[in-house]
Amino acid sequence: MSAAERSNETRDVTLVEAVNMALHRAMEDDENVVVLGEDIATNGGVFRATVGLKEAFGFKRVMDTPLAENLIAGTAIGMATQGLKPVAEFQFMGFIYAGMEQIVSHAARMRNRTRGRLHCPLVFRAPFGGGIHAPEHHSESTEALFAHIPGLRVVIPSSPQRAYGLLLAAIRNPDPVIFLEPKRIYRAVTQSVEDNGEALPLDTCFTLREGDDVTLITWGACVMETLQAADKLAEQGVSCEVIDVATVSPLDRETLLCSVAKTGRAVIIHEACRNGGVGAEVAASIAEAAFLDLQAPVVRVTGYDTVMPYYRNEQYYLPQGEDIVTAVEQVIAL
Repeated sequence: MSAAERSNETRDVTLVEAVNMALHRAMEDDENVVVLGEDIATNGGVFRATVGLKEAFGFKRVMDTPLAENLIAGTAIGMATQGLKPVAEFQFMGFIYAGMEQIVSHAARMRNRTRGRLHCPLVFRAPFGGGIHAPEHHSESTEALFAHIPGLRVVIPSSPQRAYGLLLAAIRNPDPVIFLEPKRIYRAVTQSVEDNGEALPLDTCFTLREGDDVTLITWGACVMETLQAADKLAEQGVSCEVIDVATVSPLDRETLLCSVAKTGRAVIIHEACRNGGVGAEVAASIAEAAFLDLQAPVVRVTGYDTVMPYYRNEQYYLPQGEDIVTAVEQVIAL
């Protein structure tokens, strides 16, 4: 399908299809956008996120790489400093660690190191999180590692519409973005997405549901269980405000603090382990700036401080809807 035929087309798509749609749009709009990664060209990626790109844009812009994450990261950084806009895929987040030296020491520091002479307009994509019955290195949720690094943005979509708009924004951003895609909901829902090329704002939380009694703060796949819990709590007369953080670094504290000032209570939900997680930063921000608004302590519903278990025990690790309901009932009772 040509660019003209694709323009403003609206389709019901899954999250992974929305990623593919955004990549097509970005590459049509800007010839400097290139895509690289393991098996992303000929095979269309392990989750089919890049299917059709090679046929549409050719092997010079859609490149299969060796199984070498350090090489993928370093090559992308070199491309970015020389005028290209690479979108590099790590097949799973658990494989990203081999590229961290390049990401942390070079991509994140390039603008500062060269005093603005060079910058890194690139995106590192990676499927992340559990829930697909994969081994532990395929089920990581370590977004806090990158949220701690100055110079990196960390963006996590939670729906097809946000995947499309946020990925376009990430590709157009002049600095490096870690774009983490929650594979547990890659195909969980479909949503109508217009292929209009419009980006969503980065560094901004999205209020998905207005409420008065408690603020539920989450991101990624956990948005699904959080909205389900909010529905169940509404049947009990508890009005929940649900916020999708979306960009976990830099954090949109203003939206979070305004919500907590209204509700007086906060429950933070994330799949990653509790110790040092992004939820701890959110809780600290609330304690520092909204302590007098709180009617109860901030509560976190998280994964455990263990390696993600194999698939038979995944459901015991991942936060469930009933865990969120219990946490809300706890803070409402105080």
